[in-house]
Amino acid sequence: MSRDAGEASESHSMTFWEHAEELAGRLKVAISILIILTIALMILPANLSFLENPLQFYDPFIAVVLRSMREYVLPPHVRLIGLELAAPIELYVLASFVFAFALTAPVLAYELFRFVDPALTPDERRSAYPFVTSFSALFVLGLLFGYRLLAPSIIWGITPFFSAVGAEQVISIMDFYNILFVTTVASGLIFTFPVFLVLLVKYGIMGTEILTKNRKYLYVGLLILTFAITPDGGFIGNFVLLTPMIILVETGIFFAKHYERKGVVRRVRWLPEEAKCKFCKKTMPADVAFCPTCGKSQR
Repeated sequence: MSRDAGEASESHSMTFWEHAEELAGRLKVAISILIILTIALMILPANLSFLENPLQFYDPFIAVVLRSMREYVLPPHVRLIGLELAAPIELYVLASFVFAFALTAPVLAYELFRFVDPALTPDERRSAYPFVTSFSALFVLGLLFGYRLLAPSIIWGITPFFSAVGAEQVISIMDFYNILFVTTVASGLIFTFPVFLVLLVKYGIMGTEILTKNRKYLYVGLLILTFAITPDGGFIGNFVLLTPMIILVETGIFFAKHYERKGVVRRVRWLPEEAKCKFCKKTMPADVAFCPTCGKSQR
């Protein structure tokens, strides 16, 4: 018996609680690394110059990163204010956690892959690597897009309204970095949408026909999503995010159609079987006597 077959046989013989215990153990590894990295980033110095005078307060690595982000995104005429006494400490911990989570993401992905690996067939295991690679590349690209384009567009789009209402251009430090972090991470996740779209089509959970026929509703849904992600971004922020979202959706549909043309789309067992009408060639449930589209009998 091969190693893969042995692992698959072993995974099928495990009970639900044994699977749950294994998953909890793998998640525990990722969480432990996340906590360790968060603490390490909180105390990691930006350089070793403090060794010359250990009694002076050194420049933390997170502080340098936050400073560079502020200098890049924040307009020069806008000032940040703490408002609350604990706001700087809260921001310091939050930033350390966010960057630690980004560093832990590969470990989490590896542990989850190792959890489902014994249940995968050789073909599924081979096809998993391109999707993991595509997901990682698109996520990183989305992070860069959110940080370099989307977040600055939102901040620069908000500031003119301060002058319009006669308010001084001062922003809460937590509001500023929350917008920056949330926008960047959300942009990274949205950029991975084509990967999930292709997976849904490849495994027969959804076809591309339903997307191409309802494009106007799909785009309205994307517009609503941009409003949810960038509530303070105005027209500029929404347009900057909506444009790549449409491109990504169309890219996902293009690659999903490629799988449909190759005939490698598989139906999952818990979905009803489908067939094509003998007359209008539309997709329909396989167990019906009359086509829902043209009404003609299939018997």
